[in-house]
Amino acid sequence: MVLTKMREIAEAYLGTSVKKAVVAVPAYFSDSQRQATKDAAAVAGLVVTHIINSPTAAAIAYGFGKRATSVGVKNVLGL
Repeated sequence: MVLTKMREIAEAYLGTSVKKAVVAVPAYFSDSQRQATKDAAAVAGLVVTHIINSPTAAAIAYGFGKRATSVGVKNVLGL
């Protein structure tokens, strides 16, 4: 339900369909919780390419604005 809404918001913002996603989960999630997250994403119509820990996701999002030589469009949507 939440992932479906996030997908709809992302599609409205980007103006194109969203099929693949990288999902951030809390660092303490077990393997079964990570698999359940992948399953929920599949129900929402998303293919999870990677599951990363939340602290890693925060570092990546922070780093996007720090590189002076970054080229291209980058979209980071957080939950």
